[in-house]
Amino acid sequence: MKGVSHRIAMCENNFMTASSEILFGRESTVAPIGIIAMNSVTELGGKINKYLVEWARNGGVDVDSFLLESECPRFSSGDGKGLIKSTVRGMDLFIIIDVGNYNIKYDYFGMKNAMSPDDHFQDLKRIIQAASGKAHRINVIMPILYGGRQHRRSYRESLDCAFALQELEAMGVSNLVTFDAHDPRVQNAVPLMGFDNVMPTYQVLKTMLREIKDINYSKDKFMVVSPDEGALNRNMYYASVLGVEMGMFYKRRDYSTIVNGRNPIVAHEYLGNPVEGKDIFVSDDIISSGESMLDLAYELKKKKAGRIFAYATYAIFTNGLEKFDKAYKDGIIDGVFGTNLTYRTPELLSREWFHEVDVSKYIAYFIEAINHDVSISKIIDPHEKIENLLKSYGMK
Repeated sequence: MKGVSHRIAMCENNFMTASSEILFGRESTVAPIGIIAMNSVTELGGKINKYLVEWARNGGVDVDSFLLESECPRFSSGDGKGLIKSTVRGMDLFIIIDVGNYNIKYDYFGMKNAMSPDDHFQDLKRIIQAASGKAHRINVIMPILYGGRQHRRSYRESLDCAFALQELEAMGVSNLVTFDAHDPRVQNAVPLMGFDNVMPTYQVLKTMLREIKDINYSKDKFMVVSPDEGALNRNMYYASVLGVEMGMFYKRRDYSTIVNGRNPIVAHEYLGNPVEGKDIFVSDDIISSGESMLDLAYELKKKKAGRIFAYATYAIFTNGLEKFDKAYKDGIIDGVFGTNLTYRTPELLSREWFHEVDVSKYIAYFIEAINHDVSISKIIDPHEKIENLLKSYGMK
């Protein structure tokens, strides 16, 4: 296994070197890169900057950092302002923000107030204003799309995500990069603004192979199950690239009542081939309370499924970790994978059943691709990389 991991690392290093030569040696940049990592993404921003600096130096460009210092201080009344502490004139500016980071607090009338997605979005607009139109171009990297769960109108209600995108477009944002949007069709609200919805499929599969030593993606030992019809496309992709079978659940809801803003789920009904004896992979965009994911796991165990691995791009666990602790202890669920695209509590990171998927290099590739106005497909091809990954593990 160590030999295989070494070959994968060598393959990735060769890919990185080739990319840096293409980006820094042969193609011209749109403008010098400037990165503003908001206080919600300091760790992620540092990792992205590290890759960019390394690639720049490999390409013969002497640079210490692409990060620009900024802050959004608050007055005790709750008012705030955005400050950029160095020039951005003529730069291709990339602003990275995690609107889901609830761990940042500020003083409000003598109390500590946790920042909500609304607060983060306001700070993003403040930083854009602070740039004062001097940047050559403004790009926003927003892994969790602000208002993404309120993306459509089915009654007399707001359209938060669509309107937020229109606000950013009106403020001069040229490109927005998000990850695993709840519904990417919301980009129709801004047809003239660049909008990339990125799926970290390769990073997830690579992490699973490294963390779960005896995992086998063969058709007779592995199966993909979609948690609902909304997650069907992402799970179909996993099943297709791995060449395995797929099943799905659909949610039977009680449409006569509304609880916490939604119709409660009465039952999860399974459709698909037998899962008996197979390792199961369930992918979704978000684990919020986690109740749906656990309900699925218990149902799959009733059908004699083997190990169950869940993945959510955003593993936020709004109702705590105790139910997952119990499910892991009872052998119902064998692992949960989540990215570092949003805030994870120290308690979550310490759990034996949680496995983190690092997406910082992927974001760095996108920044370089956008900055050089080259096609994303020329920089990274997930399908090709997945094929090479599986071949390295003897699964193709």
